Amino acid sequence: MVDAYLVVSYGGPNGPEDVVPFLRNATKGRGIPDERLEQVGEHYYMFGGKSPINELNAALVQDLRDELARRGDSTPVALGNRNWEPYGNDVIQELYENGARNILAIATSAYSSYSSCRQYREDLARWLGEVDLPDLTIRKVKQFWNTDGFYRASVTAVRESLEAAPGSRLIFVTHSIPNAMNDSSGLEFGMTYEQQHLDLARRIADELGVEDWDMAYCSRSGSPHTPWLEPDICDHLEDLKTDGITGVVVAPIGFISDHMEVLYDLDTEAKAKAEELGLAFERAATVGTDPDFISQIADLLQNPGRTSYCEENCCALSRSATLPAL
Repeated sequence: MVDAYLVVSYGGPNGPEDVVPFLRNATKGRGIPDERLEQVGEHYYMFGGKSPINELNAALVQDLRDELARRGDSTPVALGNRNWEPYGNDVIQELYENGARNILAIATSAYSSYSSCRQYREDLARWLGEVDLPDLTIRKVKQFWNTDGFYRASVTAVRESLEAAPGSRLIFVTHSIPNAMNDSSGLEFGMTYEQQHLDLARRIADELGVEDWDMAYCSRSGSPHTPWLEPDICDHLEDLKTDGITGVVVAPIGFISDHMEVLYDLDTEAKAKAEELGLAFERAATVGTDPDFISQIADLLQNPGRTSYCEENCCALSRSATLPAL
Protein backbone atom coordinates (compact mmCIF):
# COMPACT_ATOMS: atom_id res chain seq x y z
CA MET A 1 0.00 0.00 0.00
CA VAL A 2 1.35 3.43 -0.99
CA ASP A 3 1.68 5.71 2.03
CA ALA A 4 3.31 8.79 0.47
CA TYR A 5 3.45 10.49 -2.92
CA LEU A 6 6.65 12.23 -4.06
CA VAL A 7 6.81 14.81 -6.85
CA VAL A 8 10.38 14.80 -8.16
CA SER A 9 11.81 17.82 -9.95
CA TYR A 10 14.96 19.60 -11.04
CA GLY A 11 14.95 22.51 -8.61
CA GLY A 12 16.22 26.04 -9.11
CA PRO A 13 17.82 28.97 -7.25
CA ASN A 14 15.71 31.15 -4.97
CA GLY A 15 17.98 34.20 -5.15
CA PRO A 16 21.25 35.54 -6.61
CA GLU A 17 23.36 33.92 -3.89
CA ASP A 18 21.96 30.51 -4.87
CA VAL A 19 22.76 30.65 -8.58
CA VAL A 20 26.35 29.37 -8.64
CA PRO A 21 25.84 26.76 -5.89
CA PHE A 22 22.76 25.53 -7.76
CA LEU A 23 24.70 25.30 -11.01
CA ARG A 24 27.50 23.46 -9.20
CA ASN A 25 24.93 20.86 -8.19
CA ALA A 26 23.48 20.69 -11.70
CA THR A 27 26.93 20.12 -13.25
CA LYS A 28 28.47 18.05 -10.47
CA GLY A 29 31.33 15.84 -11.61
CA ARG A 30 31.97 17.71 -14.86
CA GLY A 31 34.71 20.01 -13.58
CA ILE A 32 33.17 23.26 -14.78
CA PRO A 33 34.84 26.30 -13.12
CA ASP A 34 32.79 28.86 -11.21
CA GLU A 35 33.74 31.53 -13.74
CA ARG A 36 31.86 29.61 -16.42
CA LEU A 37 28.95 28.99 -14.06
CA GLU A 38 28.71 32.74 -13.42
CA GLN A 39 28.39 33.28 -17.17
CA VAL A 40 25.72 30.62 -17.53
CA GLY A 41 23.94 32.08 -14.51
CA GLU A 42 23.27 35.32 -16.41
CA HIS A 43 19.97 33.83 -17.50
CA TYR A 44 18.96 33.60 -13.85
CA TYR A 45 20.41 36.99 -12.90
CA MET A 46 18.20 38.59 -15.58
CA PHE A 47 15.24 37.48 -13.45
CA GLY A 48 16.67 38.51 -10.09
CA GLY A 49 18.66 35.29 -9.64
CA LYS A 50 15.46 33.38 -9.00
CA SER A 51 13.97 30.50 -10.96
CA PRO A 52 10.18 30.34 -11.00
CA ILE A 53 10.26 26.54 -10.90
CA ASN A 54 10.14 26.22 -7.10
CA GLU A 55 7.01 28.33 -6.63
CA LEU A 56 5.35 26.72 -9.65
CA ASN A 57 6.03 23.26 -8.28
CA ALA A 58 4.74 24.30 -4.87
CA ALA A 59 1.49 25.44 -6.51
CA LEU A 60 1.23 22.17 -8.43
CA VAL A 61 1.76 20.12 -5.28
CA GLN A 62 -0.82 22.13 -3.34
CA ASP A 63 -3.41 21.76 -6.11
CA LEU A 64 -2.64 18.05 -6.23
CA ARG A 65 -3.18 17.78 -2.46
CA ASP A 66 -6.49 19.60 -2.84
CA GLU A 67 -7.62 17.30 -5.66
CA LEU A 68 -6.68 14.19 -3.69
CA ALA A 69 -8.48 15.55 -0.63
CA ARG A 70 -11.64 16.03 -2.71
CA ARG A 71 -11.36 12.33 -3.52
CA GLY A 72 -10.98 11.41 0.13
CA ASP A 73 -7.27 10.62 -0.24
CA SER A 74 -5.17 12.05 2.62
CA THR A 75 -1.88 10.43 1.51
CA PRO A 76 0.95 12.93 2.09
CA VAL A 77 2.31 14.66 -1.03
CA ALA A 78 5.89 15.98 -0.92
CA LEU A 79 8.26 17.69 -3.37
CA GLY A 80 11.89 16.58 -3.67
CA ASN A 81 14.49 18.17 -5.96
CA ARG A 82 17.65 16.98 -7.63
CA ASN A 83 19.65 20.21 -7.51
CA TRP A 84 18.21 22.51 -4.85
CA GLU A 85 16.15 22.62 -1.68
CA PRO A 86 14.15 20.71 -0.75
CA TYR A 87 16.63 17.98 -1.69
CA GLY A 88 15.13 14.61 -2.44
CA ASN A 89 17.15 12.64 0.10
CA ASP A 90 16.11 15.00 2.90
CA VAL A 91 12.47 14.75 1.87
CA ILE A 92 12.60 10.95 1.74
CA GLN A 93 14.15 10.85 5.21
CA GLU A 94 11.38 13.10 6.55
CA LEU A 95 8.66 11.00 4.92
CA TYR A 96 10.19 7.87 6.46
CA GLU A 97 10.34 9.45 9.91
CA ASN A 98 6.64 10.27 9.53
CA GLY A 99 5.83 6.63 8.82
CA ALA A 100 6.19 6.22 5.04
CA ARG A 101 7.51 2.85 3.88
CA ASN A 102 6.12 2.67 0.33
CA ILE A 103 6.52 5.85 -1.75
CA LEU A 104 5.17 6.41 -5.25
CA ALA A 105 7.04 9.07 -7.23
CA ILE A 106 6.22 11.08 -10.33
CA ALA A 107 8.62 13.44 -12.16
CA THR A 108 7.70 16.89 -13.44
CA SER A 109 8.57 15.98 -17.02
CA ALA A 110 6.10 14.50 -19.47
CA TYR A 111 8.36 12.74 -21.97
CA SER A 112 10.90 9.95 -21.81
CA SER A 113 14.64 10.39 -22.34
CA TYR A 114 17.65 9.91 -20.13
CA SER A 115 17.57 13.48 -18.79
CA SER A 116 13.79 13.74 -18.43
CA CYS A 117 13.06 10.24 -17.11
CA ARG A 118 15.79 7.74 -16.30
CA GLN A 119 17.99 10.26 -14.50
CA TYR A 120 15.17 10.81 -12.02
CA ARG A 121 15.04 7.05 -11.41
CA GLU A 122 18.77 7.15 -10.74
CA ASP A 123 18.19 10.05 -8.34
CA LEU A 124 15.64 8.00 -6.42
CA ALA A 125 18.03 5.03 -6.20
CA ARG A 126 20.86 7.32 -5.07
CA TRP A 127 18.70 8.98 -2.43
CA LEU A 128 17.62 5.60 -1.11
CA GLY A 129 21.28 4.65 -0.75
CA GLU A 130 22.11 7.89 1.00
CA VAL A 131 19.38 7.58 3.62
CA ASP A 132 20.09 3.81 4.09
CA LEU A 133 16.55 2.73 4.94
CA PRO A 134 16.28 -0.93 3.86
CA ASP A 135 12.56 -1.24 4.60
CA LEU A 136 11.68 1.74 2.39
CA THR A 137 10.62 1.20 -1.24
CA ILE A 138 10.11 3.79 -3.97
CA ARG A 139 8.56 3.23 -7.37
CA LYS A 140 8.29 5.78 -10.16
CA VAL A 141 5.30 6.29 -12.45
CA LYS A 142 6.40 6.49 -16.08
CA GLN A 143 6.06 9.64 -18.15
CA PHE A 144 2.60 10.97 -18.97
CA TRP A 145 2.87 12.66 -22.38
CA ASN A 146 0.18 10.37 -23.85
CA THR A 147 -2.41 10.68 -21.07
CA ASP A 148 -5.83 12.21 -21.68
CA GLY A 149 -5.48 14.89 -18.99
CA PHE A 150 -2.16 16.20 -20.29
CA TYR A 151 -3.58 16.20 -23.82
CA ARG A 152 -6.76 18.06 -22.86
CA ALA A 153 -4.83 20.69 -20.89
CA SER A 154 -2.46 21.18 -23.83
CA VAL A 155 -5.35 21.54 -26.28
CA THR A 156 -6.93 24.19 -24.06
CA ALA A 157 -3.71 26.23 -23.92
CA VAL A 158 -3.05 26.06 -27.66
CA ARG A 159 -6.67 26.82 -28.58
CA GLU A 160 -6.69 29.98 -26.47
CA SER A 161 -3.52 31.30 -28.12
CA LEU A 162 -4.70 30.50 -31.65
CA GLU A 163 -7.93 32.37 -30.91
CA ALA A 164 -5.89 35.33 -29.66
CA ALA A 165 -3.70 35.35 -32.77
CA PRO A 166 -5.77 34.12 -35.74
CA GLY A 167 -3.83 33.31 -38.89
CA SER A 168 -0.57 32.68 -37.04
CA ARG A 169 1.70 29.73 -37.75
CA LEU A 170 1.63 27.17 -34.93
CA ILE A 171 5.04 26.06 -33.64
CA PHE A 172 5.30 23.39 -30.96
CA VAL A 173 8.48 23.69 -28.88
CA THR A 174 10.36 21.44 -26.49
CA HIS A 175 13.80 21.10 -24.89
CA SER A 176 16.38 19.81 -27.35
CA ILE A 177 18.52 16.80 -26.44
CA PRO A 178 21.50 15.13 -28.16
CA ASN A 179 20.49 12.93 -31.08
CA ALA A 180 22.14 9.90 -29.49
CA MET A 181 20.12 10.43 -26.30
CA ASN A 182 16.96 10.67 -28.37
CA ASP A 183 17.81 7.42 -30.17
CA SER A 184 18.05 5.53 -26.86
CA SER A 185 14.84 6.98 -25.39
CA GLY A 186 11.27 5.79 -25.21
CA LEU A 187 11.61 2.02 -24.89
CA GLU A 188 8.44 1.72 -22.80
CA PHE A 189 6.37 3.63 -25.36
CA GLY A 190 7.84 2.31 -28.60
CA MET A 191 8.50 5.93 -29.58
CA THR A 192 11.56 8.10 -29.12
CA TYR A 193 11.48 11.41 -27.25
CA GLU A 194 11.14 13.22 -30.58
CA GLN A 195 8.38 10.93 -31.84
CA GLN A 196 6.41 11.36 -28.62
CA HIS A 197 6.35 15.12 -29.12
CA LEU A 198 5.39 14.80 -32.77
CA ASP A 199 2.60 12.39 -31.89
CA LEU A 200 1.10 14.74 -29.30
CA ALA A 201 1.57 17.79 -31.54
CA ARG A 202 -0.22 16.02 -34.38
CA ARG A 203 -3.14 15.10 -32.10
CA ILE A 204 -3.47 18.69 -30.87
CA ALA A 205 -3.28 20.13 -34.38
CA ASP A 206 -5.87 17.66 -35.68
CA GLU A 207 -8.19 18.45 -32.76
CA LEU A 208 -7.97 22.17 -33.53
CA GLY A 209 -8.16 21.82 -37.31
CA VAL A 210 -4.62 23.14 -37.90
CA GLU A 211 -3.08 21.77 -41.09
CA ASP A 212 0.25 23.62 -41.13
CA TRP A 213 2.38 23.42 -38.01
CA ASP A 214 6.00 22.83 -37.02
CA MET A 215 8.13 21.28 -34.29
CA ALA A 216 11.12 23.25 -32.99
CA TYR A 217 13.55 23.01 -30.08
CA CYS A 218 15.22 25.24 -27.53
CA SER A 219 17.82 25.18 -24.74
CA ARG A 220 20.61 23.48 -26.66
CA SER A 221 23.93 23.41 -24.80
CA GLY A 222 27.31 21.73 -25.01
CA SER A 223 29.75 21.21 -27.85
CA PRO A 224 28.61 22.52 -31.24
CA HIS A 225 30.11 19.35 -32.73
CA THR A 226 27.55 17.11 -30.97
CA PRO A 227 24.34 16.71 -33.01
CA TRP A 228 21.17 17.76 -31.16
CA LEU A 229 17.53 17.75 -32.21
CA GLU A 230 16.76 20.64 -34.56
CA PRO A 231 15.61 23.14 -35.72
CA ASP A 232 16.32 25.67 -33.01
CA ILE A 233 13.31 27.92 -32.46
CA CYS A 234 15.16 31.13 -33.36
CA ASP A 235 16.61 29.63 -36.54
CA HIS A 236 13.15 28.37 -37.44
CA LEU A 237 11.63 31.80 -37.01
CA GLU A 238 14.11 33.13 -39.57
CA ASP A 239 13.07 30.39 -42.02
CA LEU A 240 9.39 31.17 -41.52
CA LYS A 241 9.99 34.86 -42.18
CA THR A 242 11.66 33.92 -45.44
CA ASP A 243 8.60 31.83 -46.31
CA GLY A 244 6.31 34.82 -45.85
CA ILE A 245 4.83 33.97 -42.44
CA THR A 246 3.74 37.10 -40.56
CA GLY A 247 2.92 35.76 -37.07
CA VAL A 248 3.52 32.73 -34.87
CA VAL A 249 1.94 30.96 -31.91
CA VAL A 250 4.64 29.20 -29.91
CA ALA A 251 3.30 26.27 -27.87
CA PRO A 252 5.81 24.90 -25.30
CA ILE A 253 4.32 21.40 -25.01
CA GLY A 254 7.66 20.06 -23.78
CA PHE A 255 7.37 21.91 -20.46
CA ILE A 256 4.69 21.56 -17.80
CA SER A 257 5.25 25.03 -16.32
CA ASP A 258 6.77 28.43 -17.11
CA HIS A 259 10.23 27.80 -15.73
CA MET A 260 13.52 29.23 -16.99
CA GLU A 261 13.61 27.58 -20.41
CA VAL A 262 10.22 29.11 -21.13
CA LEU A 263 10.91 32.52 -19.58
CA TYR A 264 14.31 32.98 -21.20
CA ASP A 265 14.49 30.82 -24.33
CA LEU A 266 10.95 31.59 -25.48
CA ASP A 267 9.56 34.70 -23.74
CA THR A 268 12.87 36.56 -23.99
CA GLU A 269 15.12 35.18 -26.72
CA ALA A 270 12.59 33.82 -29.24
CA LYS A 271 10.27 36.78 -28.71
CA ALA A 272 13.14 39.19 -29.36
CA LYS A 273 14.04 37.30 -32.53
CA ALA A 274 10.41 37.49 -33.70
CA GLU A 275 10.34 41.25 -33.05
CA GLU A 276 13.61 41.64 -34.95
CA LEU A 277 12.05 39.80 -37.91
CA GLY A 278 8.78 41.69 -37.70
CA LEU A 279 6.77 38.59 -36.75
CA ALA A 280 3.80 38.83 -34.41
CA PHE A 281 4.53 36.57 -31.44
CA GLU A 282 2.04 34.78 -29.17
CA ARG A 283 3.15 32.22 -26.62
CA ALA A 284 0.70 29.55 -25.46
CA ALA A 285 0.48 28.70 -21.78
CA THR A 286 2.02 25.58 -20.29
CA VAL A 287 -0.35 23.11 -18.63
CA GLY A 288 0.67 24.36 -15.17
CA THR A 289 -2.15 23.73 -12.74
CA ASP A 290 -4.86 23.21 -15.34
CA PRO A 291 -7.58 21.13 -13.62
CA ASP A 292 -7.44 18.42 -16.31
CA PHE A 293 -3.70 18.04 -15.75
CA ILE A 294 -3.92 18.00 -11.95
CA SER A 295 -6.71 15.43 -12.14
CA GLN A 296 -4.56 13.30 -14.43
CA ILE A 297 -1.63 13.31 -12.01
CA ALA A 298 -3.98 12.31 -9.22
CA ASP A 299 -5.28 9.45 -11.38
CA LEU A 300 -1.77 8.20 -12.09
CA LEU A 301 -0.81 8.25 -8.42
CA GLN A 302 -4.01 6.64 -7.15
CA ASN A 303 -4.35 4.03 -9.88
CA PRO A 304 -0.94 3.50 -11.49
CA GLY A 305 -1.69 -0.01 -12.76
CA ARG A 306 0.78 -2.76 -13.43
CA THR A 307 1.95 -1.26 -16.74
CA SER A 308 2.37 2.30 -15.49
CA TYR A 309 5.84 1.99 -13.96
CA CYS A 310 9.09 2.67 -15.78
CA GLU A 311 10.64 -0.31 -17.58
CA GLU A 312 13.83 -1.65 -16.01
CA ASN A 313 16.10 -0.44 -18.82
CA CYS A 314 14.07 2.43 -20.22
CA CYS A 315 15.89 5.51 -21.51
CA ALA A 316 19.34 4.08 -20.85
CA LEU A 317 22.15 6.48 -21.70
CA SER A 318 23.91 4.95 -24.71
CA ARG A 319 27.68 5.09 -25.00
CA SER A 320 27.43 7.67 -27.78
CA ALA A 321 25.10 9.91 -25.82
CA THR A 322 26.42 12.61 -23.52
CA LEU A 323 24.82 14.75 -20.88
CA PRO A 324 24.53 18.44 -21.81
CA ALA A 325 27.61 20.42 -20.84
CA LEU A 326 27.74 24.13 -20.13
